[in-house]
Amino acid sequence: MNTTCDCGDHHGAVPGDDSGEPDGRHPLLTGTLRAEDRDEDDGRLDPMDRVTCRTHRRWLHDCVASPVHTNSAVGYRWCRRCDHQALVAVDELTGDVTIRCGLCGHSPRSRANVQLVERCRRSLQLARSARFPNVAAA
Repeated sequence: MNTTCDCGDHHGAVPGDDSGEPDGRHPLLTGTLRAEDRDEDDGRLDPMDRVTCRTHRRWLHDCVASPVHTNSAVGYRWCRRCDHQALVAVDELTGDVTIRCGLCGHSPRSRANVQLVERCRRSLQLARSARFPNVAAA
C-alpha cells in the first residue's frame, strides 16, 4: 500500500503501510529507520547524523534535494554568500554528491554541508549494499 507524504514535495507516494514504514521489501532501510528514530528519541543520535530521513521515510540521498532538508540556521543546503537555498545533486551511478548554489554557482563548504554530503554518501552505500548484497560496497 502507498501513502502520500505530507511534506508538500512533489516526489509522490512513499512506499509503505499506514504506519509510514517502508514496505517489507526493504528490510535494511526499515531497520535503519527504526534504529535511528529510537536512538534520536533517546538522545543517542544527533538528527544531523542520520543516514535516513525521518520525514520522508527514505534513505537520505533519495530525498535530500527536498526543500524540507534546507536549514539556513545551521547551514544545511544553504549558501551564506547569497543567503539562498543551495541545490544538491546525487549521482547514484558514481556515488558523487554535490551541493551548489543556484544563484552564484558556489559550492558552500560549511561544516553542515560537508556533513550532509558524507551522510548522503553513506546512505547511498547502504542502499547499494541492500540491493546488491553479494557485491562489495564501492
